[in-house]
Amino acid sequence: MSRTDSGRAWLSGLPALVEKMRTRWRLRLGAPFHGGSCSWAAPAARADGSRAVLKLTWPHPEARTEGTALSLWNGDGAVRVHEQDTEHYALLLERVEPGAELGRSDHLPAEDRLLSAAEVLRRLWSADAAKAAELGIDALADITDGWARVAARQASRTWPAALDAGLFRLAERLFRALPSTAARTVVLHGDFNPGNLLSAPLPARRTPWLAIDPKPMTGDPAFDPWPLLEQVDDPFAHPDPHRVLRHRTALFADAVGEDADRVRAWAVARHVEYALWSVDEDADLRHSITLMRQARVLADVAAL
Repeated sequence: MSRTDSGRAWLSGLPALVEKMRTRWRLRLGAPFHGGSCSWAAPAARADGSRAVLKLTWPHPEARTEGTALSLWNGDGAVRVHEQDTEHYALLLERVEPGAELGRSDHLPAEDRLLSAAEVLRRLWSADAAKAAELGIDALADITDGWARVAARQASRTWPAALDAGLFRLAERLFRALPSTAARTVVLHGDFNPGNLLSAPLPARRTPWLAIDPKPMTGDPAFDPWPLLEQVDDPFAHPDPHRVLRHRTALFADAVGEDADRVRAWAVARHVEYALWSVDEDADLRHSITLMRQARVLADVAAL
């Protein structure tokens, strides 16, 4: 964010924005949380004494409808929105406590974490996708159309033999074909990784885990699982990643009622998508070559 003019301008105005929202929503703020790459967040106490989180985000397309999706979910699988200011990309959110990240819950087996997360996704996907579209949440097909164009451009370039550039063409085809062949359309979280699931109490109608930080879209539910499946622990670090990935994708697909082959195909496409951008930033291409080798494993698992 600090590398762009708009990011630097937003950072320079952040103290004034924090004070503006603190005054408007009558908040007492604690020390900010650490770790956000394009947002600022801090614990807050509201005028009635209830606990919340103030989140301010650098304006960018992926964050435009975060509050819209959270309001649509209305606490069913995700944090609630107390207040929002769309002009300033400002949200006052329910504070999740104890708030431990699923990704840091190493005391739980990976399979247990996957099944807990599956319950959250089923709830998020139950929201009204047609209403989400009416409210301006982007369609997955529109996003992946742009990715397909980038994949075609990268495929046309000359790469070292160690970088499996044929996967760019495969990803291009998947980006175009998968959204149009989905059996149903749901409200997607868009960034369903284990760092975006926080532990919470279990009152009626809610899960032990709640989602935060969506990058919402509407489209094929099989799009959502890959970051979770990849990051709950590193499947590529296992002695037999093919076996681990076959098992995890089958387990999770069954838990959410989706087709395992589609989950695997999206995993290929989404993993190659990381490399679409890294090849332009990766001076020696080592990271990008690793990504493409991992994507080849996924393509083998998906029989693509």
